[in-house]
Parts: sequence; C-alpha cells; structure tokens
Amino acid sequence: MSNGVPGLDSVVELAEVVRSGFVESRHFGLAVALSPDGSRVFAAGAVDAVVLPRSTAKPLQAVGSFVAGAVLEDEEAAIAAGSHTGTDRHVALVDRMLAAAGLDRDALGCPPDRPEDEPTRFRLIAEGIGPSPVRMNCSGKHAAMLMATVAGSNDPVGYLDADSPVQRTIAAEIERLTGAATGIVTTDGCGAPLLGMPLDGLARAFGRLATAPPGTPDSRVAAAMRLYPALVGGHGHLNTEVMRLLPGVIAKGGAEGVIAMAAPNGHAVAVKVIDGNPRATTALGLALLEKCGLDVSAADELRRVQVLGGGLPVGEIIVKL
Repeated sequence: MSNGVPGLDSVVELAEVVRSGFVESRHFGLAVALSPDGSRVFAAGAVDAVVLPRSTAKPLQAVGSFVAGAVLEDEEAAIAAGSHTGTDRHVALVDRMLAAAGLDRDALGCPPDRPEDEPTRFRLIAEGIGPSPVRMNCSGKHAAMLMATVAGSNDPVGYLDADSPVQRTIAAEIERLTGAATGIVTTDGCGAPLLGMPLDGLARAFGRLATAPPGTPDSRVAAAMRLYPALVGGHGHLNTEVMRLLPGVIAKGGAEGVIAMAAPNGHAVAVKVIDGNPRATTALGLALLEKCGLDVSAADELRRVQVLGGGLPVGEIIVKL
C-alpha cells in the first residue's frame, strides 16, 4: 500500500471525454470489483493503493456512530450516511437528531454552506439568508456523531477530535469493515477525521454492509440507505438516482473522484479518479457492477454522460474499462 497519490505507473485510463469525435480529456485512476467473498472480479491499476475516501466513507462512519451509542431511526441513519442537498426536509431531520441529544445547531462543527438543492438555495438567497452549518451536506453525519457523543456522556465540544471516544470507535469500525489499518488520518472538508484506506478495502466494506446480518449496525445503515435514498442525496442527486433505479444497491460518492457501490448479494465496487473529477464516477461504478454480472440496464440513463456544446449534446464520456 502507498501513502499518497498513486504514480502514473499505478493507474490506468478509466474514461475519455469525447467532443464531436475529438478526445478532449482523459481520466486515469483505479477501479476494483469484488465478489461476495472479497476476491477480485476485476481490477484496474494498483487497487491496494491507499486513497482518501472523502464522503464515500459516510456509511462506514454512520456504522461507527451506531456502535458508539447513537440511537438512530431509519431516516436518521440514512442522512448520517449521506451527503444531503440541504432541503428543508433534510434540515428538519438534522434538527430532530440534535434535539434528541439535547443540542441545537450551534453544536455542529461542520462549516457553514449554502444548500446544493438549487430551488432551496435560490429561495434562501432571495430571503437574505446566508450559509449555515445545518445546510452543509455533512450535517447529518455530524448530528449522528454528536448523538453518539452525548450518549456516551462525553463533551460534545470535542466530538471532532480524532482521539475522542466517538471518533476512536468510528475508526475501529472502519478498520473492521475495510480489513485494513493504514494509520493515515487527516481532516475532511467538513472538519471530521478522515481515515485513508486501500481502494479494495473500501469496496470490501460496502460489500459487508450490503450483506450484513439483519439488526446489526452494518445492516441497519444499508437498509436505511435503501429505504430513503433521497436522504442519502436529494432530488436528482446521482447517489439517490442509482439507488432509486436499482433497488437493493447501495451507492455513495465522495469528493475528489471517489465512489463505491454494492449489490444486495455482496458484489462491491470502488473507483478513484486521480484528477479528482467526479463526472465519470457513477458511470464507472455501474460498469463495474455489470462486470460482476449485475443487470444495471434500469440505470442506463446514468451511464450516458453527455458532453454539451451550446446546451446541446455534442459528445459523451466513454468508459474504458
């Protein structure tokens, strides 16, 4: 396993951007597909290289919050595992989670942001309402961490400290699910600790979530994502659309070109695009699921990523796996 971005000798071409027949750009990176027993069905590049999973780790962090003591209903588990788009529905749910812990929005340690949902964002701007932490896409994860912190009778002020009880529990659960302990810990964009992990370990973790015994924290997170895909993302969000179109599949993308998906039978896939651009990641993930034998035809619309010129299609992104 490596520490840092894999070198060019470790990555392969994953996709090309074609405009009017001209290859304008190419995306290189790593991609892996695993069978339910964890063996590799397909690998492109050095898939044991360590990556930073960014928000793709949220379902694993949600498991850790469960284990650390958070009492989460299905909707709450789904938003804890997700990157929500900041609608009023999402905010109301985060407020409910905070209230259950005896806290308010001031306890959130994530930075202020505007909602990703365009109608909501434009409405708030028109009303003169600026960015706030509760509208930030990670506030559900943070609320779950705060719930776990309070449940353990610990000071919520320090819930983002990597050495706090809740973060140590989350780290232990991530290492259990991925089967790897890299020792790489940094800080994510939202302020929470972020563990590095091998790309194949990330896929392995998703496969374990997808097939976990009923009633376990692993299973409860996966079930919540399946029940409430709109809380994992939002209207039109690619993660949400994958789960809506392919019932039973769990999917979660993250910043810097990372995504992982798993089928109900435990086949699991993960992708890291080295340049950090996410525009091809969903199509790549679906192509990998297809290599595992999964019928993904219901999500064909997500596999065709158009390149626009003057607002009209003039090309597409071609998956090269």
